[in-house]
Amino acid sequence: MNADTSRCGRLPESEYVELAVEVFSMLADATRVRIIMALRDASELSVNRLAETVDKSPAAVSQHLAKLRLARIVSTRQEGTRIFYRLENEHAQQLVADAIFQAEHSLGGTPHHHRAADAVRPAVIPVYRLNRNCRSFESQPRWRYRPALA
Repeated sequence: MNADTSRCGRLPESEYVELAVEVFSMLADATRVRIIMALRDASELSVNRLAETVDKSPAAVSQHLAKLRLARIVSTRQEGTRIFYRLENEHAQQLVADAIFQAEHSLGGTPHHHRAADAVRPAVIPVYRLNRNCRSFESQPRWRYRPALA
């Protein structure tokens, strides 16, 4: 069909922008973020185990899981009468991890995730940017100041 003229999802005028906003609104709940973090740490969990982990009632966790499932952020596997939940892919956990990192930055000072990484971070960090035709990424080295470890 129009495979050659398909729009790149990484441009501001992309039709995926509204969908991305829906993903962010789905993740704009502390319980859902905690569920994603729990599923990241344990590949799959039952509702009762998730409820214990996030310190919420099984009914509340089940409601959140239903919404996450409709958004295709989690998927299920049934074993007898028990249903196990797992993350559909790695993108939701990456969004949550990046949000946590951003939250650490809002506190000021050197965030925890930078202190641990500075010891092994190279002086030149490859920066990837989308090339003009939206088909591949180009790497451009960029110098970055590395603060001394405290």
